[in-house]
Amino acid sequence: MIPFTRQVYAVFAKDVVLELRTRDALGAMVVFALLVLVTFNFTLDLRPELLATVGHGVLWVSIVFAGTLGLGRAFAVEREEGTLEGMLMAPLDRSALYLAKVLSSLIFMGIVEAVGVVAFVALFDARVDPGRLLGALSLGTIGLGAVGTLLSGIAANTRAREVMLPLLLFPIIVPLLIGVVESSGAALDLSTEQGAPWLSLLATFDLVYLALGVVAFDYVLEE
Repeated sequence: MIPFTRQVYAVFAKDVVLELRTRDALGAMVVFALLVLVTFNFTLDLRPELLATVGHGVLWVSIVFAGTLGLGRAFAVEREEGTLEGMLMAPLDRSALYLAKVLSSLIFMGIVEAVGVVAFVALFDARVDPGRLLGALSLGTIGLGAVGTLLSGIAANTRAREVMLPLLLFPIIVPLLIGVVESSGAALDLSTEQGAPWLSLLATFDLVYLALGVVAFDYVLEE
């Protein structure tokens, strides 16, 4: 039996190498995030006193929309090439497949967020606390990747999977979004110290979503 960590690494490495060759999802995610930020930049007059109030919401709208686009492609290649059935018949732990997909999604969303934050700071002339923002981004991305990968597996079994994923995802991540927007707001409003409780809440959500994904993923890919 192949060790669990080697199973995770094998699927993770396959996804990363394939994406680096094609850049289908990553390129679309980056462009989409930048388009959202540029659109908000032209439609909203975010003066410095307003930026700390709504700027974090603008940033996370771009991240969530771009992330959803990438999560929708999590199982697309396997479905299009007909290899998902072969992976499921192989001696591969379903939870290893789930964790590998989560890790690859986190890598791709992390790249998008790095580009998006730089564009956000440049477009809106924002002042941020790097430590607070990094904590909020990291915990928010883990939660989004964990629940998004699980729901992407469910949506992959439907005909309208491109539409089904957002319909399933957005209502479920509302508590996560509240926490991540509030904690990101503390990184923009440098006069407040109220981000720590929200970070603790985000960490709890991440653990719940990951545990649920590991347990439930055994069943979501069944026809």
